[in-house]
Amino acid sequence: MEIRIEPYTDQYKQQVIDLIVPIQQEEFNIPITAADQPDLQQIPDFYQKDNGNFWLAIADGKVVGTISLLDIGYHQGALRKMFVHRNYRGKEHGTGQLLLNTLLAWAQEKGYTEIYLGTTVKFLAAHRFYEKNNFKEVTIAELPVQFPRMEVDVKFYRYGVE
Repeated sequence: MEIRIEPYTDQYKQQVIDLIVPIQQEEFNIPITAADQPDLQQIPDFYQKDNGNFWLAIADGKVVGTISLLDIGYHQGALRKMFVHRNYRGKEHGTGQLLLNTLLAWAQEKGYTEIYLGTTVKFLAAHRFYEKNNFKEVTIAELPVQFPRMEVDVKFYRYGVE
């Protein structure tokens, strides 16, 4: 099964919400709704501006993964909204790696020097994935002041773009 990565377009808006919200609620028990995430209602205006972008992993015409890079200024970005449907996770499919590779190539092309991300303590597989991809854990004090910290995030990572 082929998985292709492409920039977000509004035709996939509902599919993106239908992918992300159940993962947040059911898998990670985070009491959050689509209404709590206005960025999901305005992806082009929120993520696809300046040097940011939002990508989709598409398999058989369905959204099976998402990732975004929010331009926070100073050649720095925030990796946000990385979600992969449980049936498309792991090395077998490589969906997460395809998404991350796309984001990192974009970041390099656009002149980013650093990418930061925040995650919860519950996302253990995500922690391993980021660490395997050369993200280094940082403290809250090491985050740029303009980094958009989410309330649920307690673990933070930095990636130096070469």
